[in-house]
Amino acid sequence: MLYISKLFLCFIIFSFLGWCLEVLYGMFVLKRFVNRGFLVGPLCPLYGTGCILLYLLLKGYEDDPIMLMLAAMAVCSILEYLTSYLMEKMFKTRWWDYSNMKFNINGRICLEMIIPFGILGLLVVKFLYPTALMLLGKIPENILLIITGIIFTILIVDICVSFHVIMHFTNAALKVPKDMTEEITKFVKETLTKQSHLTKRLVESFPNLQINIHSIKKKIKVMRDKGREKINSLKEKKSN
Repeated sequence: MLYISKLFLCFIIFSFLGWCLEVLYGMFVLKRFVNRGFLVGPLCPLYGTGCILLYLLLKGYEDDPIMLMLAAMAVCSILEYLTSYLMEKMFKTRWWDYSNMKFNINGRICLEMIIPFGILGLLVVKFLYPTALMLLGKIPENILLIITGIIFTILIVDICVSFHVIMHFTNAALKVPKDMTEEITKFVKETLTKQSHLTKRLVESFPNLQINIHSIKKKIKVMRDKGREKINSLKEKKSN
């Protein structure tokens, strides 16, 4: 149980540090503060997950910096690609797009972003993760478990709220009477920006998001087919 607790807290630590990096990047590019990430709280789970995987998979290469960096680039590439793909399938939205950058794969990953992740992976495995474990080891076990329980509860609440907010993207897109991806994306952004602070924050966090119109059309077709089936079923019952 103590091992799982430390693993979870390391995930939280690196998710927070990843959020800090994203915020600094946003301030450098946009010249203003933007609460980056999917969650309401200051966490980017992709970073936390990546750091945990890097340490568990690559700690045997810590004495070979070149091999460690290359392996970290590979792990981060796979993780970012899969995350982009799954998020698009789940929410019918492309959350980031590297199509305008060189050496990209389907706009989901690109060499320009992967190289820094490789360097970051090297630092995580050799220095940051061992340091985090050392600091957590200084906290009494009972207090560590209490902290874990509190943070885990807050995280679950945050995930539920965030998923509710994200679902507004699909719901807003379903109301658009147009048939152009760019027009739909623009409409959805404008609609969500006016709805609440949380939806506005999410739009600002991912300025390059694109609505997957093909998935939206498919969902509309399924909904219409189900509606027709219910109507036909009711007609059959009345005729009998």
